[in-house]
Amino acid sequence: MFGIPVRGMIVIGVVVGAGVMYAVNGGKPMGEADASTVCRMTVTADVLNVRSGPADTQPILSTLQRDAVTRAERKVENGYRMLDTGRWVHEEFVAPTSDSDCKAT
Repeated sequence: MFGIPVRGMIVIGVVVGAGVMYAVNGGKPMGEADASTVCRMTVTADVLNVRSGPADTQPILSTLQRDAVTRAERKVENGYRMLDTGRWVHEEFVAPTSDSDCKAT
């Protein structure tokens, strides 16, 4: 077609498609949410236990070190904040990053 090899047409199609997706998403890479809609928390404790549920009695699954930044949900239950992985940390030992929206629900 027009003297352009098939491989070249595929490359052009991919580039045009990516450009359209980029433009539709407001100039941000696809899958990257607006900072005002993302909740990110910074760990304020030296070591923070990550639990399977919102209680001190729930098993510890892992730990996070001071100043670690993690994505979180807005859900807070029994003083625990749900992380985006479905695990929980004590709300007292995390603080929202300056560029995120973490209002509890």
